[in-house]
Amino acid sequence: MDIKDFSITNIRQALIDKKVSALEITQNYLDRIKKVDSKVKAFITVTEDIALSQAKNIDEKIAKGATLGKLAGSTVAVKDIYLTKGIQSTAGSRILEAFIPPYSSTVYQKVMAEDAIIVGKTNCDPFAFGGSTENSGYFPTHNPWNLDRIPGGSSGGSAAAVAAAMCTFSLASDTGGSIRQPASMCGVT
Repeated sequence: MDIKDFSITNIRQALIDKKVSALEITQNYLDRIKKVDSKVKAFITVTEDIALSQAKNIDEKIAKGATLGKLAGSTVAVKDIYLTKGIQSTAGSRILEAFIPPYSSTVYQKVMAEDAIIVGKTNCDPFAFGGSTENSGYFPTHNPWNLDRIPGGSSGGSAAAVAAAMCTFSLASDTGGSIRQPASMCGVT
């Protein structure tokens, strides 16, 4: 199976049919992040060790015949405004650079409860306030289709990560177009 064949709708079934393992899927996406993200800069934090551990747990569930969650084996990139217990959460600001939350946001908990695999936290305008993902406290994110263009904002890292095939799907936010604009600019839905 090629990375471009992976979608939420077929990953779970491919795992059940033992055509691929969660570890293989996850490693494929992590390799893609290593290959592409130095140019796109969608991720503030890549969670390689956590992702590989989660994939191993899913493969163990399959081996035991346990019921899989609806998102089993799908890799998720999480906008850095969402709290993720034990994983740096900066909201795109240097003010929170050392913040490791003691609990997780509800949306992240729900996605993890369905056996998704987190590959990292995506860049955004600080505190989700901006329209370009150029003003992050860390670095600007680029549109993967044309690195000289913006991905939109404030969820530019989330849209760019999906468009560049660095994850199956991503979590983003939308108050004033924060994901609608980047999804449009990066050509994803």
